[in-house]
Amino acid sequence: MASGDIAQITDALAKTHVGEVELSYKGRGLKLDNAESVKEIVEGIERCQGLQSLRLEGNTLGVEAAEAIAKSLEAKRELEQCHWSDMFTGRLRSEIPPALKSLGNALTTSGARLTQLDLSDNAFGPDGVKGIENLLKSSACYTLQELRLNNCGMGSGGGVVLASALTECHKQSSASGSPLRLKVFIAGRNRLENDGATALAKAFKLLGSLEEVHMPQNGINHPGITALAAALKHNPNLQVLNLNDNTFTTRGSKAMAEAIRHLQCLKAINFGDCLVRSEGAIAIAGALREGLHLLRELNLSFGEICEAAAMVVAKAVQGKADLEKLDLNGNCFGEDGCEALKEAMEKMNMEDLLGSLSDDEGEPDEEDYDDDEEEEEDDDEEKEDNDAEENGVNGTKDVIEEKEEPHHSSELKSFLVSPSAEKLISLGAKKVQLIEQQVDVSDANKVSEVFLKISSVYKDEPEVKQAVFETSDALLRKTFSNSHSQSYSFISSLMVNLGLLKSEDKKMKKVCVLPGHLLTLEHAVSQEFFPADQAGVLESFVSRNGAVFESCCSARDALKITLVKRITA
Repeated sequence: MASGDIAQITDALAKTHVGEVELSYKGRGLKLDNAESVKEIVEGIERCQGLQSLRLEGNTLGVEAAEAIAKSLEAKRELEQCHWSDMFTGRLRSEIPPALKSLGNALTTSGARLTQLDLSDNAFGPDGVKGIENLLKSSACYTLQELRLNNCGMGSGGGVVLASALTECHKQSSASGSPLRLKVFIAGRNRLENDGATALAKAFKLLGSLEEVHMPQNGINHPGITALAAALKHNPNLQVLNLNDNTFTTRGSKAMAEAIRHLQCLKAINFGDCLVRSEGAIAIAGALREGLHLLRELNLSFGEICEAAAMVVAKAVQGKADLEKLDLNGNCFGEDGCEALKEAMEKMNMEDLLGSLSDDEGEPDEEDYDDDEEEEEDDDEEKEDNDAEENGVNGTKDVIEEKEEPHHSSELKSFLVSPSAEKLISLGAKKVQLIEQQVDVSDANKVSEVFLKISSVYKDEPEVKQAVFETSDALLRKTFSNSHSQSYSFISSLMVNLGLLKSEDKKMKKVCVLPGHLLTLEHAVSQEFFPADQAGVLESFVSRNGAVFESCCSARDALKITLVKRITA
């Protein structure tokens, strides 16, 4: 090809817009095996003055061709954007790391300061990550703002290498006086699993600058989700969080709910197909109640969420002026539940925001969650479950904290082991103080357990009723003085214990519901300390699942009336 023709092509492909000079060979389907095959591209790069963006995606690059292109990039100090996705189709995996190393070394040599690096759809596996490891650690990436590695098959090992490289980049860039401020991280469909996600979480916490995180379809279960949640809350400017098609379950959902409380800039949350479940949805609703006023889109589709929990979510997004879409498709509402949700959204003038419900799974059955949907648990998690069983409604271990002298502590323990009205009254004037000081209200399950034990001794006798109400009021007043998320966790645990809500914890036992449980709860709901939004959560479930209280219908009806009064007051 004549040099004049090359010049014309270069002029046509190098575009200047908003001060950016871009050279694009995007989507030309070129098979670039050797130096001769990339002669046109090399000359184009050499002729392009002030090159800032190079697009090579949609071609296939061999090792020798990559080396030739790399040589031409060594003089391109102004280069900022490398759009190099889908660049190795048909290549042996062994060819990809050396090709990436050549290109990366050239960028480092040139003194370029990248802002965008896109290597998506290259399927280079863990070894491919090693091919860009040195580049990511180098000064060329100190200014990196967007890193796109979607569908690269990194695996958990590659995720660990990537996390280490980002950590080192942050360390070195900080030492140079300008810390890495990565804003966009995209790594969907990479089989990162828990180990990769946990390693990246440590890097995310260190960065603190993320604005978009996209990690869908990575086989991450609740340990990895929990690690990500703990890290992401240290990125206060996060606007987009996409973890679609991972496996949260309730534990991961609660951890993520706690995280998003700290992320008030969020505009889009995609937890679709994440097995959020009803308890998790309620926890997320609690976080939504506390803020997230900029939220535009919330996706909780295909999460095994029941209608009552969905109603809690719908009420939690009420008043969010920027909301454009609420996706609750593919859950477990049933035909009547879908209609009820649509009616509720219409009453809130939000019917246009609710996405399709055409893939609803129907009302949930009474069976336990399927074993094949549960993540495998390590020894520590099994121990955690065993502890939970010991601390459950039927147990007493660690329900109270040892803060008072042994005499009073033993009296309270005696009551909790075998509750009776006489034992509660015998605690005397210190019973309220004992409850306030010794019950750990940060543990929702423990609070629920203690409340049910106190209310189980209720009698329609002035002295007993007063003792029950005083101690239960002290317990709940302290509980509701904490964050919204902790309050929602308590309500969720209480509903599981009462049989209103199905739990994924198969060891968690429902209590035999007594009138005293409901009458004590009815009294608490009428008190000023009981939040109206928590009453709304209870009302959603009691009104739809009241049949579980058939043996206590009088007390149930009194509770329902008081709940309605509380939320309409």
